[in-house]
Amino acid sequence: MHYGFRPDFCEAADPESKGMVENLVGYAKSDLLTPVLLDDELDPDKSNEAARVWCGEVNAAMHSQIVAVPAERLAKERLLLAGLPSLQLRIGLAPVLRKVDKLSCVRIGSARYSVPMAWIGKSVQVVAGSGRVLIVDARTGVVVADHAVVTPGEAAVTDEHYGGARPKPRRVIRPRTPAEKAFCGLGAPAEAFLAGAAAAGHTRLGPELGELNTLAAAHGHPLFLAALERATAFGRWRSADVRSILVAGTGTPQPRPAGAALIIDLPTTAGRSSGRLRTRDPRGGVLMSAPAPALPADLTVGLVASCPGRPRPAWKSSLSVDRSL
Repeated sequence: MHYGFRPDFCEAADPESKGMVENLVGYAKSDLLTPVLLDDELDPDKSNEAARVWCGEVNAAMHSQIVAVPAERLAKERLLLAGLPSLQLRIGLAPVLRKVDKLSCVRIGSARYSVPMAWIGKSVQVVAGSGRVLIVDARTGVVVADHAVVTPGEAAVTDEHYGGARPKPRRVIRPRTPAEKAFCGLGAPAEAFLAGAAAAGHTRLGPELGELNTLAAAHGHPLFLAALERATAFGRWRSADVRSILVAGTGTPQPRPAGAALIIDLPTTAGRSSGRLRTRDPRGGVLMSAPAPALPADLTVGLVASCPGRPRPAWKSSLSVDRSL
């Protein structure tokens, strides 16, 4: 209805409901193009002129369906036709005009959606539907941002709209007392030690800073900073712990992350049968004699590898091995 016409839809695969529109293209091909294509040299200008003459002849004849001359009917219908609307036809939901705020976001449906920072203070169109929110330039129709719909109170933010991901917050250590200023002056390991102690909830570090500064002066900054790094890695936040690390010196083990698994091929040996086994009752009579199963090769290797050089013990059991059978 945008252009003043109401579309009349026809049934699919039903030529009778479409009237002569169904065969209009075939009529033009058989009555217009067939005579034109008979010419060996096809000239576009002559073909177009022939089409104009053909349209004039066809539209001036009586039409069997409307029982009128199409040219005369069109002249009467022109009096009823109005001019085209000035606005372009828009299909779908109507957009909503929004102004980008200082946070480079627009609000719709009680939710925030980010746009590039270059659009701060400008007006954009917001189209919401089918689970998506499109933010469009009102002048050119270019899509500025595309977001999935979020629930009211939430925000859909794209890092690229702000020049990258937001950096993680970093709280700067602000020393106040002379002992804190002297300790923080030792460098990044000292600040990392203070930040780790605060994060671990160690609240009595202030009185121990004086002793830590004394240890730094006594052992030298390189050794003391190395001890601080080790204390930070193992979560030891007391001055006594740092003193113990300094006393231990460089002989302490340095833990490293686990590497790849060590895979080696163990030597294999041929297993031998243990002969035949006989079971005896308490009175010494032989009840059963049967061949003993051979030990698997991997089990034999494991026994030899686990007990290298050890003599084979003399087992005392009710089972005895008879190698004469």
